[in-house]
Order: sequence, then C-alpha cells, then structure tokens
Amino acid sequence: MTEVATARRSRITPEREAELYGAVLDLLREVGYDALTMDAVAARTRSSKATLYRQWGGKAELVAKAVRHDKPGHSADDVDTGSLRGDLHALTLRADDCEMEQNSALMRGLAMAIHSNPDLLRAFKDHLIEPEMAEFRRVLQRAIDRGEVRADNPAIDYVMHMMIGGFAARAMIDEQPPTQAFLLSYIDAVVLPALGAPAG
Repeated sequence: MTEVATARRSRITPEREAELYGAVLDLLREVGYDALTMDAVAARTRSSKATLYRQWGGKAELVAKAVRHDKPGHSADDVDTGSLRGDLHALTLRADDCEMEQNSALMRGLAMAIHSNPDLLRAFKDHLIEPEMAEFRRVLQRAIDRGEVRADNPAIDYVMHMMIGGFAARAMIDEQPPTQAFLLSYIDAVVLPALGAPAG
C-alpha cells in the first residue's frame, strides 16, 4: 500500500470509527446482512459512500470489523489467572448476559448470510475466527506449559468448536439465549473434562 493510501485510510478517528461500527451493527439488527447497503450505512452515519469504500473496501469487511470491534476488550494475554479453568471463565465473563443475547441474535442472522457470501466468510475468518482461535491457542499453550493439559490431547483442536457449539446450541436446544451461568457450567462439564483439565 502506498503512503498516500495509508494516510487516506487512517483519517477516521477511533471515536468516529466506533460510531460507524455501532451504526453498522444497528442496521444489521434492523434489516439483516443481505438488505444492508453501503448507501444505508452512509446515510445513517452521515458519511460519503466513497469514504466507506476507501476505508473498508466493501460491506463484508465493514461488517466483520464492526462485529470484531463490538466484542469485549482485552486479549488472552491480559487474562492469566494461573489455571485453564480460571482463564476460560475470565474470557467468558468479559461479556454480560445482555451482550451475549444481542451477540447470539446477531450471529444467528450472520450465519445464514455467511453460507451464501464468500466475501463475508473470508472477512469473518480474517477478523474474527482466526484471532479468536489464536487467543484460545495462547490460553491452551499456557495450560500445557503448566502441566494441566497434555500436549497430545486430541480435544485441543476442538476447543473453539466446543465453545461456539455451546453458545449456538443454547438457543436451538433450550430456546434461551446463552448466559454467563450456562457457559461457565458448560466449560466445567464439557470443555475441561474433554481436555483432561481440573474442573474445580
């Protein structure tokens, strides 16, 4: 990327970027991914469409970054309680029940769109899935280094699947949104035993 392009892309302040992301998420909840347009985002945020395309390239990138921005802060590097159970609980507690319910509804809607939009899938992998997987890998590596989990445990490769599964299945099976209490008990009953890690 040229210096000029970099300068153009970095003109938006962090406050303005956060405002734009909030508006994108509001629109997503109102109309869904397929009906969301860059024109609507521009109108809602009093931006020019050219600015939006210059900064984010397109709708898929903008939506993925908005969802990533809305996730609770702090990386796994900031969470080190001394045990795998403590770390997984701390990561779960970053979002309260209200945020989890909103995220669950949003992700259900986006899951359908991802199946028919390769650009959205790629953007989600780049900005959400890969960073989340890297975060869990760091948490698990610390547990391996502490001797809590064996490095050859086959469940290590499926921790992200287990966590997403528990989050998504809560609504489908129980017809309730995921909550902190549900996810903490799920970690203790399912994830930690699969990893052979202490659950108490």
